[in-house]
Amino acid sequence: MSHPVRIAPSILSADFARLGDEIRAVEAAGADLIHVDVMDGHFVPNLTMGPPILERVRPVTKLEFDVHLMIDKPWELLQSFVDAGADSITVHVEACPDPAHTIGRIHELGVRSGLTLSPPTPVEAIEPFVGLVDRVLIMSVHPGFGGQKYMPEMVHKIEAVARWRQEHGHRYDIEIDGGIKADNAGEVIAAGAGVLVAGSAVFGSKDYAAAIRGLRG
Repeated sequence: MSHPVRIAPSILSADFARLGDEIRAVEAAGADLIHVDVMDGHFVPNLTMGPPILERVRPVTKLEFDVHLMIDKPWELLQSFVDAGADSITVHVEACPDPAHTIGRIHELGVRSGLTLSPPTPVEAIEPFVGLVDRVLIMSVHPGFGGQKYMPEMVHKIEAVARWRQEHGHRYDIEIDGGIKADNAGEVIAAGAGVLVAGSAVFGSKDYAAAIRGLRG
């Protein structure tokens, strides 16, 4: 089964004073979905946005809002993010004592589910649950801050989840997030990643369309 590469600009790196315009600009430049990094100051040290911001920018695009919850007790806010316009919600295995229950709740709310893990967590921690989700997100930086350097040693996790997908006939997307730029996109695509999250590589560029083309390889 072919998995064409899709680009998900992370609005964590956008100009928040012009957030609606930035989302429109990357959509016009060829983005496939919009990645929304949500941080609570507890699970990770940084603090970003909540449902009210998502709700305000929802009308500016029809692209998928790919919401990545880097928060404690993510199940408590699922309804709020769905109500605000999330199309998919990804949670961290480290934040979920019962990942299967949280994934089930995401599906009950009518949106796509994702499961991710931080770089120190072995990829085997998500193996029992990958058949339940629509997306597996591999972090190639430590979650919490944008602009970090890509960790090439995370490629083996992409390869593992790609192998599980093939062996068991699963249909989940494989997404990679962290320090992805044109010079390393090829290796993560070759390993099996089909959705590339890019923050500064897109929003730090003078030409969003050229940046997105460069990431597709």
